[in-house]
Amino acid sequence: MRQAPRETATPLTRLVELPGRGVTPVWECAGPRDAQTLMLIHGLAATAELNWGKVFASLSRHFRVVAADLRSHGDGISAGSRFRLEDCADDVAALAETLDIGRFIAVGYSMGGMVAQLLYRQHAQLLSGLVLCSTAGEVVGPPIEKLAALAVPAMAAAMQWNPITQLVSAQVLGPALLGPIDDPAIASWARDQLSRTTLAAAMSAIQAACEFTSSRWISQVDVPTAVVVTTRDTRWTPIMRCASPRHRCSPGRCSRHAGRSRLAARHTRQTRPERPPPRC
Repeated sequence: MRQAPRETATPLTRLVELPGRGVTPVWECAGPRDAQTLMLIHGLAATAELNWGKVFASLSRHFRVVAADLRSHGDGISAGSRFRLEDCADDVAALAETLDIGRFIAVGYSMGGMVAQLLYRQHAQLLSGLVLCSTAGEVVGPPIEKLAALAVPAMAAAMQWNPITQLVSAQVLGPALLGPIDDPAIASWARDQLSRTTLAAAMSAIQAACEFTSSRWISQVDVPTAVVVTTRDTRWTPIMRCASPRHRCSPGRCSRHAGRSRLAARHTRQTRPERPPPRC
C-alpha cells in the first residue's frame, strides 16, 4: 500500500565535513519513512538554497531531500586554482557516504545536470535514477559562441591569479542568470545568494562546462532517467531515446517507457523559443 504523503517539513541546515575534502553546508528534509533520497545539484554561480530552496518542503512530502553547495560556490568546499566537474561528482558521492545514503536519485539543474551525469559515470553503483533539468551532454553552438568559449580558459586563469577579481562576486552575472524579478525583496535575496560566489569561480565553472562532454558514454546510462526542459531563447535541447529503438520519447517524460532509458543531449539554438521558465 502506498504511503500517504506527510506534511511539508522545514529543511535542516548544517555543516558536514567530507573526509579529506572539506566542509560544506547541507540542506536536508527527512521525508517519509523508507522514502527514496533525492540529491539536488544546483547550477552555475548559484547555491543550493537559491536553486532549490522553494521546493525543499514540497519534495519532502514524498522523498528524503538533500542538497549542498558545490565546491567554489556559496559556502562550499574550496576548489583551489581549478574547478572540475569531476571533483563535484566525487564530492556528492562523498556526501552520500558521510550521510549513510546507500542509493539516491541525482537531480541536476543546468551545470548540476552535468555533475549528475558524471555521478553515473564515476559512481554508478550509488544511483537509482537521474533527473536532468535544462542541461546537456555537451555545449555546442554557432562559430561565434565557440570562439568566445576559447577565451574562457585564459580569462578564468587570469581571474584566479588576480587578487582584485577575487573581490568581485558573481552578482554581476545576476541579470543574465536570474532574469527579471518583480519582487524587490526576492531580487535582493537572490543577488545576495550570487554574491557568495566569486566571479573568478564562476568563470572557472563556465570553462569546465564548456569542456564537458558525455556524448561518448551517455548512451550507457542504465537507470530510470527523466529530462526536463525549462529554457528560453538560446536553449538546451535534450533528446531522450528509450530502450526501444522504434520509439523516441518526448523531452520531459515518456509515458510508454518510464523505466530504463538512454539519453543523448546537446546544447543548441532552437528556432522557436519555449515559454520562459519560472525564476528562482
